[in-house]
Amino acid sequence: MPLSGLRVVDLTRILAGPFCSMLLADMGAEVIKIETPGEGDPVRRQGVVRDGLSWYFAGFNRNKRSLTLNLRHPEGRAVLEKLIANSDVLVENFRPGVLAAMGFDAARLAALNPALVYCNITGFGSSGPYRDRPSFDFVAQAISGFMSVTGEPDGAAMRAGPPIADLVAGLYGALGICAALVRRGRTGHGETVDASLNNGMISMLGFLAANYLATGEPPARTGNDHAIVAPYGLFRTKDGAVAVAPSQEQSYQRLVDALGMPELRDDPRFHTNDLRVENRRAINAAIEERLQSGTSGHWIEKLNAAGVPCDRVMILREVFADPQVIDQEMVVSADHPGHGEVRMLGFPIKFTEAPCRLHRPAPDLGADSDAVLREFGYSPDEIARLRRAGVV
Repeated sequence: MPLSGLRVVDLTRILAGPFCSMLLADMGAEVIKIETPGEGDPVRRQGVVRDGLSWYFAGFNRNKRSLTLNLRHPEGRAVLEKLIANSDVLVENFRPGVLAAMGFDAARLAALNPALVYCNITGFGSSGPYRDRPSFDFVAQAISGFMSVTGEPDGAAMRAGPPIADLVAGLYGALGICAALVRRGRTGHGETVDASLNNGMISMLGFLAANYLATGEPPARTGNDHAIVAPYGLFRTKDGAVAVAPSQEQSYQRLVDALGMPELRDDPRFHTNDLRVENRRAINAAIEERLQSGTSGHWIEKLNAAGVPCDRVMILREVFADPQVIDQEMVVSADHPGHGEVRMLGFPIKFTEAPCRLHRPAPDLGADSDAVLREFGYSPDEIARLRRAGVV
């Protein structure tokens, strides 16, 4: 697998960090998840819990091993030192300065392992006036401006449903780690990777940010309409609605042909995309009137055949029963001993020769403590002593 042979020490919890380390584990890295004895990752108790197992936790902590370690105890920190010295990657999502307060500042990490790739996932980054603030997905969506451009024009700012800020930060963390590992292969030197929820969400503003930076004018919310393209959005049909997205002039001309509406070409209000945006209500109304003459299924087939992106809004029951999703194996199953079969999201990145795979279910709390400690040179007597001391 792409990351086979690499060892990751994972000090993360909740979502952004565990998603980052899950991506690395899915690609073959050995991920050792460090958890507090008796407590573990709070996500173990969140979401739907079936037969004592959180499926939320199971889905984002697959392919990992669990070592319980009391980092408030000096011997616990000594164990962590040994892990860091013999690993390739350290990833954590504490607030800035927390790891340093434990005795693991940048200088100490470099002394322990000069080739270490260290990734820190935070709310706002490791510097700046907000560096010490707590943050969660909702706050990041708000302060980044992402919510301000999401929602109906006359409605309130709206968050995206999925925890996108956490997921984007985790994705950037994993990307940064992989890039740093490539650089280390050339130089032999480690690197510090800094990913944050706020920076990640700002980077997702796309053309909306580009337009603001060019004009100084904040973009208005446009709901399902596209801010700079028309027609584009959700249109009612005879039995429902379809999403139509002709984002380029060629696609628009194909839409006109597929709908059998040559009059749209003759109307001076619609000669260019800028004019169509200016007269969005008029062209949307004309297209929706035409689409209401047929069913959603009819138009989805006809418009896609013409090269116009079109489909309907699916609920999750439909998504996970869809033949395309099934073909792409975007749901996988794991047999969790004592918990039965657990279904979870599949792998969005597809490799031809070394595909991602589900090679171990999410671990029970501390399930791998003894095995990991033995691999790092601890004897059975030493492990028993650490247990008695409450270190593991």
